[in-house]
Amino acid sequence: MLSLAACEAAAGAPAGEVGRVVRVIDGDTIDVQLADGGYRVRYIGMNAPERGEPCHDEATAANRRLVDGRDVRLARDVSETDRYGRLLRYVYAEGVLVNGALVEAGYAEAVVYQPDDAFYEDFRRLEQVAAQAQRGCHPSGIFNDGSQTR
Repeated sequence: MLSLAACEAAAGAPAGEVGRVVRVIDGDTIDVQLADGGYRVRYIGMNAPERGEPCHDEATAANRRLVDGRDVRLARDVSETDRYGRLLRYVYAEGVLVNGALVEAGYAEAVVYQPDDAFYEDFRRLEQVAAQAQRGCHPSGIFNDGSQTR
């Protein structure tokens, strides 16, 4: 069975920008201060409930516990930004792959945003375990739309 630790070990020490989280927007978006300015960052490989949806507050709180006020390393997959100008990144805080940690805890679902799919299969397996265990947001049914792509 795949664990978050296995995802992190496979990734090794990621290259990327280092910055400080200055604001948690929701369960999959943060504002980060990098050396050259402030940026909005959208986590890739996963999706958390949006404002007004079930479990939004819980997912946001889970993200806040992992990253708020902390230094993070931002690792790129393929794309630089999304259509809204947000940086698309895997986010590491204190050695933890935050994207995967949120999926593993049940506060986010695994989704594919092509071409950024390096961890998709790993996140999908983490989500299956979280769903089976009814962790985090899974009891609310928010992730039961049948879609794994965005």
